[in-house]
Amino acid sequence: MIRKHNKKLLPYAARLRKNMTKEERRLWYDFLRHYPVRFMRQKIIGNYIADFYCSKAKLVIELDGSQHYGEDNIERDKARTQFFNYYDLEVVRILNRDVNENFGGVCAYIDNIVNAKIGGQTQL
Repeated sequence: MIRKHNKKLLPYAARLRKNMTKEERRLWYDFLRHYPVRFMRQKIIGNYIADFYCSKAKLVIELDGSQHYGEDNIERDKARTQFFNYYDLEVVRILNRDVNENFGGVCAYIDNIVNAKIGGQTQL
């Protein structure tokens, strides 16, 4: 499976990594960074940049703030999800509100998905 990435997006992805939203920062530094299965942040896949990506679990995690509720963005997100699904990647969308109000539940949810996909048991 070849998922060439758009090299023109490299500076943009680096900028996104440097200027993460507070919800992305929290999920990365308080959970995914030291998670037993490797995740990457702001991973370029094709012409898209996934918020978080785990190659072993074939999983993309997208954090969605209020800007994702506009009609245009809903359609863009749908196209983005279809692109990732075409390459057999599962897309999980998590609301920023959930990261802020139920962080432990979000972490458990991600852990359950990863364990189901890789057939293992990680330890939170």
